[in-house]
Amino acid sequence: MEAAIDRIMQTYALLMNRSTAASDEARSKVTDYVSKLFEAGERDPHRLAVCGLTYLRELDGSVDPVKAGYTGL
Repeated sequence: MEAAIDRIMQTYALLMNRSTAASDEARSKVTDYVSKLFEAGERDPHRLAVCGLTYLRELDGSVDPVKAGYTGL
């Protein structure tokens, strides 16, 4: 699980330029999220990494379809 969290944070650091405090907060949140997935039975570190990265991107709003230009038409 720690390997997945480290991978998430390394990838997230490449995508987002954030302060140390913001990165520490993001790490805390994603650790809680990945822990829940792990406790629910997900053991694949690659899948945990993808889910964790998606979770962080949803939190910061970088996966907003409206901002990306999707209108639904």
